[in-house]
Amino acid sequence: MLSRPKPGESEADLLHFQNQFLAARASPAVKIVKKADKRKGKEGKAGAETPSLQDHKDVVMLDDFPDILPTLAPTPPKKSKIKNACVHFGDEDPEERLERHDQHITAVFSKIIERDTSALAVTMPVPTGDPFPRTFHRSEIKSEVKVGSGRKSIFAQKMAARRASEKAATPPSAAECVQVRSPAPDALDLQGSTGEAALPSIRDDKAGDSLTSQRPCFITGEGLGSQKSKQEAQAIHRENLEKLRSMSEEEILKEQEKLLAQLDSSLVAFLKSRRGGNEGQKKDLKMEQSRLEEFVESLPVAQRGVGSSLSMQELSLEESVRKEENMKVEVTDADLPVKPKKEWIHMDSVEFEKLEWMKDLPPPRQKKTKKGMQARFSLKGELIPADADLPTHLGLHHHGEEAERAGYSLHELFHLSRSQVTQQRTLALQVLGRIVQKARAGEFASSLKGSVLQLLLDAGFLFLLRFSLDDAVDNVMAASVGALRALLVSLDDEKYLDWTFSWYQGMAAFPFVPSSEEEEDDEEEELNGTEKSQDKKLKDENKPDPDVAQYDVVKGLLKTRIQHRLRYILEVVQPVPTVVLDILHILTHIARHSSEACSKLLDCPRLIETIVREFLPTQWDPLVAEPGCLLTSLHGVACATAMKFIRVLASGGRNATARLLNKFEMRSRLSRFIAQDPLDLVLPREEAIRLSTEAFRLWAVAAGYGQACDLYRDLYPVLMRIVQSLPELLSTCRGKSPVIELSVQRATAVVTLLTHVTQTAGYAAELQAKLNSNSSEDSEQIPPPSVAWNEVSSLQPFHETTLKKFLQEISQAETWQTLQPLTTAYVIYLGVYYSACSQQPSVNPIDYLEELERLTSEVLQPLLSQPAVRRMWDLLRPCSTLCNPLSCSPAPESVLSIASLSCTGGKPPLSLVGSKSPFPFLTAILFLINSITHVHKGLTSKYSSVLESRGLKDYLHQSWQTGPPSVTPSSAWLLRHEYHLQYFVLALARRMASTCPDYAQHASLHHCVGMALLSRLLPGSEHLAYEVLLDLAFNPQFLPEGKAGGPEAADFSDILHLDTSAKVAQPGSVAVCLSKVTRGALLRESYQNLPLIRSCYLSHFVHFQPTLMRSQASYQGQNYLIQSMLLPEARGPILPSDWPFFPLINLYNKVTNTETRGGVLNSLPLDLVNTVTWNLQWVLLLETWRAKTLQSIPTAAKLARLMCVFLTGSDLFLEAPIHHYTAALLSVYCQARALDSLNLDAPLPGLASFHDLYISLLEQFEGVSFGDPLFGVFVLLPLQKRFSTHLRLTVFGEHTSILRALGVPLQQFPVPLERYVSPPEDNLNLLQLYFRTLVTGALRHSWCPVLYVVAVAHVNSFIFSQDSTTQETDAARKSMLRKTWLLVDETLKKHLLCYRLLNAESPLGFDLYEQLPPMRLKYLQMVTQKENENAPALVL
Repeated sequence: MLSRPKPGESEADLLHFQNQFLAARASPAVKIVKKADKRKGKEGKAGAETPSLQDHKDVVMLDDFPDILPTLAPTPPKKSKIKNACVHFGDEDPEERLERHDQHITAVFSKIIERDTSALAVTMPVPTGDPFPRTFHRSEIKSEVKVGSGRKSIFAQKMAARRASEKAATPPSAAECVQVRSPAPDALDLQGSTGEAALPSIRDDKAGDSLTSQRPCFITGEGLGSQKSKQEAQAIHRENLEKLRSMSEEEILKEQEKLLAQLDSSLVAFLKSRRGGNEGQKKDLKMEQSRLEEFVESLPVAQRGVGSSLSMQELSLEESVRKEENMKVEVTDADLPVKPKKEWIHMDSVEFEKLEWMKDLPPPRQKKTKKGMQARFSLKGELIPADADLPTHLGLHHHGEEAERAGYSLHELFHLSRSQVTQQRTLALQVLGRIVQKARAGEFASSLKGSVLQLLLDAGFLFLLRFSLDDAVDNVMAASVGALRALLVSLDDEKYLDWTFSWYQGMAAFPFVPSSEEEEDDEEEELNGTEKSQDKKLKDENKPDPDVAQYDVVKGLLKTRIQHRLRYILEVVQPVPTVVLDILHILTHIARHSSEACSKLLDCPRLIETIVREFLPTQWDPLVAEPGCLLTSLHGVACATAMKFIRVLASGGRNATARLLNKFEMRSRLSRFIAQDPLDLVLPREEAIRLSTEAFRLWAVAAGYGQACDLYRDLYPVLMRIVQSLPELLSTCRGKSPVIELSVQRATAVVTLLTHVTQTAGYAAELQAKLNSNSSEDSEQIPPPSVAWNEVSSLQPFHETTLKKFLQEISQAETWQTLQPLTTAYVIYLGVYYSACSQQPSVNPIDYLEELERLTSEVLQPLLSQPAVRRMWDLLRPCSTLCNPLSCSPAPESVLSIASLSCTGGKPPLSLVGSKSPFPFLTAILFLINSITHVHKGLTSKYSSVLESRGLKDYLHQSWQTGPPSVTPSSAWLLRHEYHLQYFVLALARRMASTCPDYAQHASLHHCVGMALLSRLLPGSEHLAYEVLLDLAFNPQFLPEGKAGGPEAADFSDILHLDTSAKVAQPGSVAVCLSKVTRGALLRESYQNLPLIRSCYLSHFVHFQPTLMRSQASYQGQNYLIQSMLLPEARGPILPSDWPFFPLINLYNKVTNTETRGGVLNSLPLDLVNTVTWNLQWVLLLETWRAKTLQSIPTAAKLARLMCVFLTGSDLFLEAPIHHYTAALLSVYCQARALDSLNLDAPLPGLASFHDLYISLLEQFEGVSFGDPLFGVFVLLPLQKRFSTHLRLTVFGEHTSILRALGVPLQQFPVPLERYVSPPEDNLNLLQLYFRTLVTGALRHSWCPVLYVVAVAHVNSFIFSQDSTTQETDAARKSMLRKTWLLVDETLKKHLLCYRLLNAESPLGFDLYEQLPPMRLKYLQMVTQKENENAPALVL
């Protein structure tokens, strides 16, 4: 087999292959066939075989391939217009071709078809004295005829006017008179044949006709192709008329509705348009209507309705046309602001309809209706009132809808943004951007209904901006960038984030991920964090861009590769400075979104290089610093916004920071902008200070990872010069310098930087020791930082001295308000310094403790005793977010798909981040006190005045009792800082409890605050939650009731029934060995087991270990372990509100998962029994002494958690301690207040369906209950009358076997029976089940006394009820009464007939009538008399 030619072979090789093929005489793969030329047509087919091969094309034929290609679409074949006319062949006869194309006159005459002119009127020509018809000029004829619906040229209008004038001048002929005054012959024949009067025509043939016209107006018969086409059309029309006469008015209207529903709306509009006429036709219409009224009156009554209905239909159609025509106001010469003159070019004949737009607009119409009007906006984005009458010179009027109203609607702006005119697109985008900016500021909240931003996003505004970014016109591009910045970025949010940067843990922030992002499926709960993130990333990649942008705008923009387009604009287009700043703000917002967004920005080719090269150069033109210099380009000039973007980008992770410092040369930029004083930078003064501030913040972020600390040695002289100059800010502040606020921010950034450098240096010795002790086999060895402790310890005296000077100004309100951020940074520095100093082996402990004592006595104690500090404690409650949840409520125009801190417009002074907020300074003071008392516990008592502060106690008491606001980006950001203050208060209280004997009076308050804080702490604060669990929650010192007679008080309360309206009854157990235990004894045992309870709970929080390690690294200052300054996403608190039941839930899930996989858990180890016991002990302690801390958990959820005791294992509930504590908790939940709040129909947290849980409980009861009374009470609790009927139907319909084992004695049942029998049951199916179980003996008093009483009470109430009801229910009621009367079981019969009232003291549980009341007896006799008519008087 010959091979195919390969690349590189020459022509000689191809010839060689041809010779080989010919020598082999093999059959070719293709063959040549002769095919007729299609251009020859039919003539060429006859002689297709005669011509030689050279006269035809070579056609290649392939095996198994059709000769004619199949058509790709069912379209008719194309016909050539020049076929048989322009293509000729040499063998064709010329004579035949001439004959074929002969155009002789005979050929023309032979095809003549005469037109039927029998019905046409013949008129004689008008005699004139001229030899030829007189010519005329169009200027001689006045255009008096109005133009109809269609457009006509001026010449056509003149000709129409001339014909009209000639027609008016000549008298009508006799034929015309006859034709008008007498009906047509066909109409006369129709009248004579049918014997009925034909309805007259409403319109003539020219204007259209009504449904009763004698001639059809739409169907003319021209398409029938016969000479009698008009007669056929007339016959069809005659049949239609006969059909209409035979129908009633209702049938006609019904058929009309059916036709309108079936026909296309465009076709209906066309037919209506054919019915429209000019003014002359309207006059004829009035005449015809008057004739129609007279004719209808002469009709018989039976036909008058049909005629009137037809006329009303015509009138309604004509009225709609008339209304539309009346809307068009005629324009005259007087209406035009400029009077046209004939001397003007092309204005000798004025076409007023084309000049209609020039006339004055009518005044705005006032819609006196409650319906809202369409919002219109000015070019500045301002909302124009609906009744505003603005002048037209403002440029706000246009030719769209509601032309009399000024402004543009959103729909019109969207339409304008797609214009082909560049200026219109630019204007539309600019106006939309201004509207968005004002909407985010809340200016439309009180005027417009709904959200403007959400409406814009739903309409595709985001992708309109994205498409506009790709526009080639610079103005359109700039306008779209500005609108996108207005949509995404809030400059006030950035301002407050910069404000809190130097707070305690203020450098870390939550990512700007919207809270509306789609929740993960339940199937993904078993995946770890890495698998979840990968699976989530794959899902987002597979979704379309609009679907992703619907719940996360930033993520949707990143899918459109917006970073690449912004890079192109910055690098190639090089727009004006305003656009550059907007792009940098947009990139900053994207970088705040997540670490993934930061990675995409870093990976974008040439984006970071362009920003660093163009906007962070090391040298630039000095002219930009001259006053009054107008920058035309920001490229090549250092920009503080660019430095801020790099800083936010570095917060995304330590790897991103390393890439920025090394790959993108930010290390040299830091040295450049820090080494030079802002006054010496060739920039405007304010811009230079901002640039220096952002450089220090970027360095602080790098130092927070333990990076760039080598610059500390290089820039040490510069830093020392800055530190020594900081006290000068005090005099500058008094002098009220215009840049004092910026200078204080720069100084605060410097102190924050030194704080993180000191924190990093504090672990240098520890890491060096680990490096020396570890063997080379260890996989991970962290090198020590490049800065040592002795290099940073010399800064402390300078900072402390400056702090003392600033604290002296605390009584001066204005000066203190300016210096508070810097003072806060100093206090945090001292706290970090003393925490790190205690870990240094080179520090003398004695000198260190003496220094702490000196600081306490000389600085802190005098500070805490000042009135200004006491006023700060009093301001905690007004500025608290917990006490004032509305302070973190979302902005009026906030949308869920765009994360925002809701700071637009600024925060009020009395708020957590307001100018008068005491939170940052007091948190710093408490952090310093915590650092001191952690090392020197003897100084704890010196700070007792902090906990004695009345303002602090009021704040704590109010904060833990108020429910926290919902978790949003805004609330999470604020609450995190407030929780820091509460944690340090609790840390001080923990140390105070062990050293101060007088502390017990505050223990209960602080324990309640700690328990509330545990269920509120947000992700990222796992370390704080662990510390509270470890040292405070289970600390016996914070439960003083255990030593102060709490157990005895509980027993005394049970004896006196202080907490319940009924007697507290605890169900017994099937285990004979179990004895009754009082609640006081259980509380005493639980209090003694608090250390074991703590270890139990800590062991069940092991799954938090990875996040706990990351949180500890942040709060303990282990900078070398911090991976990112972005906190985990705040979807909710770390611990759920029902965390006290956590061990029990974990055990239940473990057992359930084992059974799901097919395993059987026959026996439970001892530690699991202890785990359940400790869990129940802790819940009992909280329910007794801290009941308010569990108020956030619904009572139904608590009972559902307790049911897990019975669903776990087979005999776990029979264990003595578990049985005792479960019974004690049951008595708590069966109190009147708890039962009133019990709601099983509402959705419960962590539970998909209570009905499914209850069915599992019933199945478990059938299998392993052994008739245990405690288990039985949990089965009976959900059967109360006010709960779902399905629960009772499940017991009496599907699980009747449990009725024999539900032997809970009435004396041990803790729920009043009135909750089961009131109100009377009205479900007939359930009542029949009650009666059936009673009659069949499935339900007996000896087996299940509780449900026996319930069933008897409901059946008795039903059979003797005489309320009006349905026939079916009444028949069932009487039938049940007859069956009751015929019962053989006299005891049951007596109970059902003679039941009176519930009685808890009676052995039966109810009282009986000794004799039926007369009314019941009479009713019983009436119902049963058919069964026993001769029976004597009933005696029961």
